[in-house]
Amino acid sequence: MIKRINGTFLEFHHLGLPEGKYFNPIIHDFSEKQWRAKVNEIAKLKMKYIVIMETANFDDDKYNECYYNSKYYKKSKEIKCENPIEVILDECDKLNINVFMSVGFYSNWWKTFENMTKESAFERAFLAMDELHEQFSFHKSFYGWYFPDESEISYYMDEEFISYVNRYSAKVHSLSCKYKTLIAPYGTCKLKADENYINQLKRLDVDFVAYQDEVGVKKTTENETAAFYKALKKAHDIANRSKLWADVEVFTFEGDVYKSALIPANINRLKKQLEAISPYVEEIIIFEYQGLFNEPGTIAFCGHVDSINYYKEYKKLLDEIEKN
Repeated sequence: MIKRINGTFLEFHHLGLPEGKYFNPIIHDFSEKQWRAKVNEIAKLKMKYIVIMETANFDDDKYNECYYNSKYYKKSKEIKCENPIEVILDECDKLNINVFMSVGFYSNWWKTFENMTKESAFERAFLAMDELHEQFSFHKSFYGWYFPDESEISYYMDEEFISYVNRYSAKVHSLSCKYKTLIAPYGTCKLKADENYINQLKRLDVDFVAYQDEVGVKKTTENETAAFYKALKKAHDIANRSKLWADVEVFTFEGDVYKSALIPANINRLKKQLEAISPYVEEIIIFEYQGLFNEPGTIAFCGHVDSINYYKEYKKLLDEIEKN
């Protein structure tokens, strides 16, 4: 049985500029009405999770901006909607969608190790988390926190990554015990799900691990991923701590990987991706609805022209999944 897609990432600005060619300029100009429409599109496809990718973008040169009203940080001038996080949470309240709030990026996104280890990055992020919790915790849709700094799992997780996750989790617990926590690491095709990895999982304080399937970035194929997630299910069952999710890449590249625009993948590839991992994972989220799917006639169009057909094709697949 194929599991449906139950959630998606959502961004205000995609830092990989070539990748965001077809949607960055448009989402910057989204009005409140358009953000609400985009959330409603997601709900129409029966998704129940939205993962906010970033609440700020900081580096030393170009970006030093946040996407909410902060006492500490400069608000983005590019984003035309006055308070997009509030708008998304408010609409999700009405639609019973759970939102994961991002803790990033409060240091340079391109320098992952620094983000995970620099004291200044923790200090900035923790100030932001206090503000975000204070401003938005009354929303019933505020379900949890997403830790976006990704360290490649090359056979095993870096110890620095485990420390990073556990330190942010401790901060989350200090705010409220109600929140869930999520990470979405890459390196799935290299991961060695043996006793050493199981022991790492036992020490990792996070509720959900949504491993990237890495099909979109062409590190693996939809015919290979079943073996990865089968091994991961066994490891997670033994560790008995974090739930196993999948982060399915629904995109391909217009040209070179990482150096060109994200465009919708083939629907047959997506169906195979879902079929391969469905027996092993609890939930499937995607990167990402925005820019790759658009409901026909939407007032909030953003992305490649093929995104309308991708929406229609996935809607047909979803209807088939719901019947079975």
